[in-house]
Amino acid sequence: MIAKENQYSADFLPGISKWENEVALVTGATSGIGWSVALALGRAGMKVAVTGRRKEQLAELVGLLNDSEADGLAIPADFSREEDIANVFERVRSEWGGVRVLINSAGLGYKQELDQIPAKSLREMLDVNVLALTLCMQEAIKDMESAGLGQIINISSMAGHRVPLGGHVGMYSATKHAVKALTEAMWGELAAKGSPIKIGTISPGMVETEFHTKMGADAIEIKMLQPDDIADAVCFLLSTPAHVQINEMMMRPIGQKT
Repeated sequence: MIAKENQYSADFLPGISKWENEVALVTGATSGIGWSVALALGRAGMKVAVTGRRKEQLAELVGLLNDSEADGLAIPADFSREEDIANVFERVRSEWGGVRVLINSAGLGYKQELDQIPAKSLREMLDVNVLALTLCMQEAIKDMESAGLGQIINISSMAGHRVPLGGHVGMYSATKHAVKALTEAMWGELAAKGSPIKIGTISPGMVETEFHTKMGADAIEIKMLQPDDIADAVCFLLSTPAHVQINEMMMRPIGQKT
């Protein structure tokens, strides 16, 4: 995957300069959206911790971050395991002092009818898409509150705004509806405390990734969103002034009809 050159300079998005040398954690970074977001944040001058199950891909990603003169930290983890999540945050704290930006990109799905899908698959989607995301928010907020600075961006899906009928992704869609509810609930709790921490979701439609292929999506004749498009949106949210909070962004490729 080829990194775009110097896209996120202070001239391009002036507001993003406030994150220079701050620490970002990107989950689900071994491919697709997480991979592109990690590279974009590195180009913006952030220190980037990346996590996922595949050690080789994480090592490659950190190599690319280093090539662009960014600091990278690879922390392999299985986000269905609570102890792995705790270890990720402890590593970031011990190496860099804690997380200032959290990009919750880790997620998985299975395409199967609800009346047939096994409990193991249901539980795995709940563990990674819902429980792990919530635990990451809890841990990140501890770091952000102590620093008086932070932003959480949860990568969701258009499936979290409607159920794709006939798509056999009922449970996946349910978990993404949960992400929307959890993000809104956490926003309310932070606002009630007068916290400066920002939080929001980005919900893409069709994105050309390994996940899209794995879910067995039908071939389409439109140009799908690219992972870099989502990275652009992340950087835009991070560039907004301190008083501006965008809580929800929905993105579809031109021509998507659902």
